[in-house]
Amino acid sequence: MAEEHKKGRYRIIGLRLTGEEFGKLESGWKKSTVGKLSEYVRRVLFGKRITVYSRNQSTDELIAELIVVRRELHAIGVNFNQAVHRLNMLDHSPQMEVWVKRFERDRDAFFAVSNEVRLKVNSISEQWLP
Repeated sequence: MAEEHKKGRYRIIGLRLTGEEFGKLESGWKKSTVGKLSEYVRRVLFGKRITVYSRNQSTDELIAELIVVRRELHAIGVNFNQAVHRLNMLDHSPQMEVWVKRFERDRDAFFAVSNEVRLKVNSISEQWLP
């Protein structure tokens, strides 16, 4: 009678698994959004819904490409800032010509990377959109 009035989980089930069985169980749990292994086992046991993470290979590739592009654009931005700072400090014409040439080189690099980004986004949008 006392057990009927208890609330919560108080019953324990001992379960022995092989390494392979536990590996499969753990793998499924880690792919899911369930925080605790015990909750995952209960959901599997009682046929409740389990949300699973899935990965999209094209999205992973896009993210990797965008990380590289972000680094390149950041480096170009730093070079732009340095160029503008130096141009403001210069008072001699010959030094100014060197920095203008560097600025033009960085500008061309920026537009080249921007064009790559545009082409990559167009390619991905053609894949994703019917």
